[in-house]
Amino acid sequence: LMSEKSQPTMAESREPRRTVAIVATLDTKGEEAAYVRDHVAAWGLNTLLIDPGILPEPTVRADISRYEVAQAAGTNLEALLERGEKSYAIAQQTEGLVKIVLDLHSRGQLHGIVSLGGGQGTSIATAAMRALPIGVPKLMLSTVASGNFQFGPYVGTKDICMMHSVTDV
Repeated sequence: LMSEKSQPTMAESREPRRTVAIVATLDTKGEEAAYVRDHVAAWGLNTLLIDPGILPEPTVRADISRYEVAQAAGTNLEALLERGEKSYAIAQQTEGLVKIVLDLHSRGQLHGIVSLGGGQGTSIATAAMRALPIGVPKLMLSTVASGNFQFGPYVGTKDICMMHSVTDV
């Protein structure tokens, strides 16, 4: 038998490192998303911080910016802001996020996804999670995951773990 010391750690393993997407609107959840990113990276995993937000400016730098999310939806952030319809902008950012996540997964560059948010962030992120196949780990840390709230619109028939944040994140 090999001793514990002779077995490679996850970071030392020759297997390709897995990548976890971390989705958050970085204008309001930047510090929290950076905290999650740093801890996931400390476990030896690659991370991709994705910002599907709209306004105001992000507090931390995303690997995939809100501008890139809008572009994936076939538009640009300036056009969304100019239109002045929040619900339309959220729908476009959701569409862009879904496309990005599916593309990353199809290329073998996404192995799990975690998100943190309130009502809007939960709506945006869980749409992307629902688009992924069953078996891809999905965790939504949300302020809406409590009480008598109905989770059907967020989870659907997918394997999304909804976790209550207890306090606002």
